[in-house]
Amino acid sequence: MKASARSSASSRAPAAVAKTVSRAPPAAPAAPSPPAEDVCPNCSSTHLIRDEIRGEIVCADCGLVVDQSALVSDRGQRGSKEDTGREARGWGPVISPLMPDKGLFSEIGVPTRDFQGNSLSRNTSLKFYHLRKLNHRLRAARTHQRNLVVALGELNRLAGVLGLSREVKESATYIYRRALEHKATRGKKIVALVAASVYAACRQCHVPRTMKEIIAHSKATKIEVGRAYTLLARELKLGLKPVEPRDYLVRFTQDLNLSKEVRQKVLSLLEQVEQVYSTSGVLPNGILATIIYIASNLMGEPRSQDRIAAVANVTPVTIRNHYKELLDLLGLPKNLTNPQARGTLTTETTEKVEVDAAAAGH
Repeated sequence: MKASARSSASSRAPAAVAKTVSRAPPAAPAAPSPPAEDVCPNCSSTHLIRDEIRGEIVCADCGLVVDQSALVSDRGQRGSKEDTGREARGWGPVISPLMPDKGLFSEIGVPTRDFQGNSLSRNTSLKFYHLRKLNHRLRAARTHQRNLVVALGELNRLAGVLGLSREVKESATYIYRRALEHKATRGKKIVALVAASVYAACRQCHVPRTMKEIIAHSKATKIEVGRAYTLLARELKLGLKPVEPRDYLVRFTQDLNLSKEVRQKVLSLLEQVEQVYSTSGVLPNGILATIIYIASNLMGEPRSQDRIAAVANVTPVTIRNHYKELLDLLGLPKNLTNPQARGTLTTETTEKVEVDAAAAGH
């Protein structure tokens, strides 16, 4: 029995060994191909760099911008070790100066269900209602906070009507907050101070907006806005430079649908006028409107005084008052609006431009 068992075991052993030897090693799995979004479509490189600030994915080999809609991470943008003396935190709301509390105050919503999906009871809903009410009261508990709530609401409305950019709105908010800190708002209307802040911000950001335009959409009068602007300029020491006619050049010529040649002619005439005539103390948009009227007639693209006055926000009388004086300063004939004289002057101007261009070429 033992011999037979041994013989059977010995007979099975070679088979097992053979079976073990004949088993081939498993084939190595194929390397997974990177996903399509991780490969540059231009050079098929996988060395992609994610720009967290711009929200772009750029190829490091050829420089192609693979994706411009990548999610931007706010982590590390709230502070730094140098600012807070501790590690920067990457959570929390984004600070916005356009909000009275800069977006740092908590907000209680209107919940209808709990975390398990069950409807809230009446007592719990009333509790959240009272908490919300108390939260809104605490946000405007102090006088200057209530002032900011009203002022920033008016500022957003006024900037929306005028079509101002976020840069101008933030600059106006900063000016108004400084006025509030310096206690320069006492005894002044909020709407007047807001309009004055918007006008000052437009001048700081070189946005061509006249005070007359801002007053037309404001709830304050011209005298109130003028006094508020004088107060802000004196108390905050804004140091704004006087408005020059060339600041409105691009805007007015675009609104009048004038060509680039007319714009260059307006700039040339304006430089001649500034050499012999002091424009300080004179309405800048009135001077520019008159020069645009002259240049448009010289270049064969005439525009009526009423149309130019409407775009420049002045009266046609203002253009007529400066018209004869500027014609004398520029040495132009009085019959400039005559089509025959205008055609002669246009031909002379074209020939002069061609001669100057030829001389510059040599």
